[in-house]
Amino acid sequence: RQVVLGEEGVINTIKPGSIFIDFTTSQPSLAIEIAEALKKREVFSLDAPVSGGDVGARNATLSIMVGGDKGAFNAAKPILKKVGKTIILQGGPGAGQHTKMCNQIQIAGTMIGMVEALIYGTKAGLDIETMLKAISGGAAACWSLDNLAPRILKGDMEPGFFVEHFVKDMGIALTEAQRMHLSLPGLALVHQLYLSVQALGAGRKGTQALYLALQHMADMD
Repeated sequence: RQVVLGEEGVINTIKPGSIFIDFTTSQPSLAIEIAEALKKREVFSLDAPVSGGDVGARNATLSIMVGGDKGAFNAAKPILKKVGKTIILQGGPGAGQHTKMCNQIQIAGTMIGMVEALIYGTKAGLDIETMLKAISGGAAACWSLDNLAPRILKGDMEPGFFVEHFVKDMGIALTEAQRMHLSLPGLALVHQLYLSVQALGAGRKGTQALYLALQHMADMD
């Protein structure tokens, strides 16, 4: 809000007719507030949060979830294609952020499933690499399994996406769910587990550091 709407914010210098693209993940209500304020300056605003982590950013294959005016979206698409592969207009202002919340809810579920599978497999004495080859070829296949499980096996907890940022995003989703009188017990559980990861001092590690918390709970560290 301060960067865009503050005293020295973008709103005070951006030229009429411009398109403002916000790639950050924030509250849908803020995206709407920014869009309405910029519209008064004859500026279009697109909330365009992304997903795909460091791999997607390096390879320009990010998924970009966009909310805003259709004409502005079409005009901005050549720019969006420079960093993304899946680029879809979800609706009006705020729709991109709501879609990103759906993305984070889904990731929360796949992360806990992936980490628990690794913990279980280790306790059962399986060859974890062989196990991963088997389950990644079936219904359990997912981005987290393909990209983050190998990092965990190497002990690599460096961030593609920070734990503390994921905690922030889950907090936004839970707040929005509460506003809609919606219960998301799975997300609430994963949020609490990631708070445990932060308590272990791993807030600046990657989201795969969820393994550290469950490893600790299983007395495997």
